[in-house]
Amino acid sequence: MSIWAIVPVKPLKRAKSRLASVLSVEEREAFSRMLLTHTLDVVAQVSDIEKILVVSRDTTVLRIAREHDARTVTESGAPELNAALTRAANLAASFGADAVLVVSTDLPLMTPFDLEAMIASADSSHSSIVIAPDRHDASTNAIFMRPPRIVPFVFGPDSFAHYTSLAKDRGIEAYIHRAQGLMWDVDTPEDLELYRDASKQVSM
Repeated sequence: MSIWAIVPVKPLKRAKSRLASVLSVEEREAFSRMLLTHTLDVVAQVSDIEKILVVSRDTTVLRIAREHDARTVTESGAPELNAALTRAANLAASFGADAVLVVSTDLPLMTPFDLEAMIASADSSHSSIVIAPDRHDASTNAIFMRPPRIVPFVFGPDSFAHYTSLAKDRGIEAYIHRAQGLMWDVDTPEDLELYRDASKQVSM
């Protein structure tokens, strides 16, 4: 089975705007760059993933992706995450991908094992969806689809509920994969503080 990872990335200078009260523009850009590099490094260690496809309109992001041997798609037009992911999934399918794994770059605690376990939880003999929600069961931090676009991309508010509903409507069993590294995203000052505390515990 050919699995492609799709990594959507906002422009670094505009990322993490919800952290503006605790981080400067330069600090947010540096943090976003670190998260991107971490994501690419982790995904590259997952043997089941054949190719990595980074989607962004930021030339710096695209350059970093290519330095990590990832393929790139330049996002154009009005920023719209789900449209960009649809384009990327279509491209992956055109190159023979049997499945796609969309991964957020907001996951500093993510490990290769988290993604390996997520892929392993998919039904190996049928069409399959595996959803990794955030710790609030609100948004979706990663989703595995076989075949690509088995359901439309609906990232945004309450996307976890939307994906489970779409799967049910189509008679597809959606597997829910909860792992600390995939649940703990960093979007708010509270998230950042929790991440820093967790990092200190790991380093002790």
